[in-house]
Amino acid sequence: MKQDIHPDYHEITVVMTDGSEFTTRSTYGKPGDTLRLDIDPKTHPAWTGVHRVVDSGGQVAKFNKRFAGFGLKS
Repeated sequence: MKQDIHPDYHEITVVMTDGSEFTTRSTYGKPGDTLRLDIDPKTHPAWTGVHRVVDSGGQVAKFNKRFAGFGLKS
């Protein structure tokens, strides 16, 4: 392997959507950083069977505004 080209591999804390947390090793951030998840196996539809809309940054509202009335006959 080439020297000095690989990212630092260190411990971080991962916080699940329900507040539970665990420690793992990752190249994310700096040693001791916290990664907060928006979707995890406890809330993802693939595991729960319940679908919900996750609107990050108002994208759903923007879509609805843009296509409001689309396909409706006057």
